Amino acid sequence: MSPDDESLDDPLLQGLNPPQREAVLALDGPVLMLAGAGTGKTAALTTRLAHIVRSRRAWPSEILCVTFTNKAAREMKERVGQLVGPAVEGMPWLGTFHSIAAKLLRRHAELVGLQSNYTIIDTDDQLRVLKQLIQAEGLDEKRWPARQLAQCIDRWKNRGLNPQDLDAGESEAYANGQGQKFYRLYQDRLKALNACDFGDLLLHMLNVLRTNREVLEQYQQRFKYIMVDEYQDTNQVQYLWLRLLAQGHKNICVVGDDDQSIYSWRGAEVANILRFEKDFPGAKVIRLEQNYRSTPDILAAASGLIGANSERLGKTLWTQRNGGDKVRVIGVWDGPEEARRIGEEAERLEREGASLAQVAILVRAQFQTREFEDRFIAIGLPYKIVGGFRFYERAEIRDALAYLRLITQPSDDLAFERIYNTPKRGLGDKTLEKIHRHARARAVPLSLAAFEITETDELPARARNTLYALMRDVGRWREAAKTLSPAELARTVLEESGYTTALQNEKSAESAGRLENLAELARAMEEYETLGDFLEHVSLVMDNDANDSAEKLTIMTIHAAKGLEFDNVFLPGWEEGVFPSQRALDEGGLSALEEERRLAYVAITRARRRCTIVHAANRRIYGQWTSSIPSRFIAELPAAHVDQETTLSGGASLWRAQWSEASDPFADVARNQPSRIVTRGPGWQRAAARDYDPAPRRIAESTRSAASFAAKPRGDIALGARVFHEKFGYGTVTSQEGNKLEIEFETAGAKRVIDSFVKPAP
Repeated sequence: MSPDDESLDDPLLQGLNPPQREAVLALDGPVLMLAGAGTGKTAALTTRLAHIVRSRRAWPSEILCVTFTNKAAREMKERVGQLVGPAVEGMPWLGTFHSIAAKLLRRHAELVGLQSNYTIIDTDDQLRVLKQLIQAEGLDEKRWPARQLAQCIDRWKNRGLNPQDLDAGESEAYANGQGQKFYRLYQDRLKALNACDFGDLLLHMLNVLRTNREVLEQYQQRFKYIMVDEYQDTNQVQYLWLRLLAQGHKNICVVGDDDQSIYSWRGAEVANILRFEKDFPGAKVIRLEQNYRSTPDILAAASGLIGANSERLGKTLWTQRNGGDKVRVIGVWDGPEEARRIGEEAERLEREGASLAQVAILVRAQFQTREFEDRFIAIGLPYKIVGGFRFYERAEIRDALAYLRLITQPSDDLAFERIYNTPKRGLGDKTLEKIHRHARARAVPLSLAAFEITETDELPARARNTLYALMRDVGRWREAAKTLSPAELARTVLEESGYTTALQNEKSAESAGRLENLAELARAMEEYETLGDFLEHVSLVMDNDANDSAEKLTIMTIHAAKGLEFDNVFLPGWEEGVFPSQRALDEGGLSALEEERRLAYVAITRARRRCTIVHAANRRIYGQWTSSIPSRFIAELPAAHVDQETTLSGGASLWRAQWSEASDPFADVARNQPSRIVTRGPGWQRAAARDYDPAPRRIAESTRSAASFAAKPRGDIALGARVFHEKFGYGTVTSQEGNKLEIEFETAGAKRVIDSFVKPAP
């Protein structure tokens, strides 16, 4: 059916632009709706769904419509219901990947060895099962954490791999080659429990469709139309599942934007949308490029930036709106000034009548929120953290603070209860119960009772020795607090308590983020002379709960902001090593750089009216002020659509000023604030060694660290050593710089990785 066959007066099509209308009416064969940010893809998708029902091309029960979140599924159902009325209630196959897979699996559970009343276990139950298996096999759970195994299994399931599908390289990812064994043991245990985890829902149904031809043909015939939202976020198992189901009628319509694929860390593969035309020959590609959200300058800046990526299908956003401010790029001296400047801008917007609810600060990493939270509390600016906890409410921060509270105040029983088995030391509830009993009998704090009970035979020898070692450490840290600065004390406690090591052993993106938060906590403490002063500051911050009904500025990560929009957006921390993230570049190379650039594109396109990018000339790392290099993404923004300014003396950016040895326009700043004197740091030295060219150019891949140069190297890995990496396999160390290793891997080639992610090969 062509657009010519449709009445232009059809009320269903009113309000749609020509590409949207084309997407609604293209009902025969595969369709790729390439929808840019703010181009009305939801309107096109819901109208298409309603059009299929109203035109009776299929019954509601013959349409498979898949979304990624329950919220998106509810909104789509509501919008379709407004268009087609009660018929929407007859659409059982409109939902998330997992909800639809669970419904299908209930019907065919016996084909994978389950009963139809199977249980779906959550993450806590999954970890409990894995811990039992690890203990039963005699593995050291501290060395091989259950959480690490859970992440491996989740990754394998996202890729559609069963235990028998793992090769030796994949199996090496856990316990020296025992990954396959434990994956099989885990799956067998789940079957014995008549249970499955979330990864199994899709994997089991993929197995059913692959091995039972009659079941596959049944659903291929049933689903006359398949529609998929956010296709760029699909992982391998979702892709394989959809491709099998679509082979019947081939009426599959996927909606997505390759420029907004930012979730590779949870299994998403941008390649799925890039190869859609190869998977479905003859597919019609419809580009939605008219933007209804942002100003022309914001769109032009974002388009110019993303144009530097090579792996993309290509589109150019445009708008009928006129006017608007250019994207502002502001250079400031340091992190505290960054927070002050953005706070002042937000207060100015509020005075001019803007709603604080329409002001957002989007950060690359969670640790960046701390500076803003401290500043906003100081000036009384209401804010909220979306998609996470406030900085001082995060579990790892509360754990660290509990250690520090116990050091400064031995009678803090709540702090003792939080840390006595954190990280895991093998001290259970029975030990704590005996400590409580002894404390009540002696009318003393728990920490003193714990020390006293270690001199008795109340506890088993192992628990007694562990508890004694902990209390001895607390006493030693208490003495160290008299001479060490608060920041040095915090780093010492986290290292010697085993807390840092426990997070490093998890080897996950989540644990790496927690380590960044702890590093930021130590940086925050550098501003305080005593531990007591800092803890008092934290108490005041935690007690600051503004009226929930009041309008608040929003602080969130860019990942959490995807799909949202605000009138005024501030993007801080656009420096090399922060954004793009050094950790991402070290692990992922050029593909990671392109994803970081997509993330920058997403960040800019969240803004409706104003977008302000901020970069600081200096950051404090491990107690020292060091120079920062403006993000390469700033140089990639088209100059015609950007206004650059700086609060630094002399008017030039720090990077260009630092390059000039003849004149330093920031000398007066150094004179007025001696504590902020900064020598030319490693960033300047790197550029000097490379014949820095100030003309904007694309840097394909960072080869030296811009943010973590001060990290200490491991002592057990040297040049020429053979090592193993859970993602890249075996390789030989060819170069070492601090905690960064250049490794020639046997199968993955040359990679640059952080040394904590490898281990010496046996």
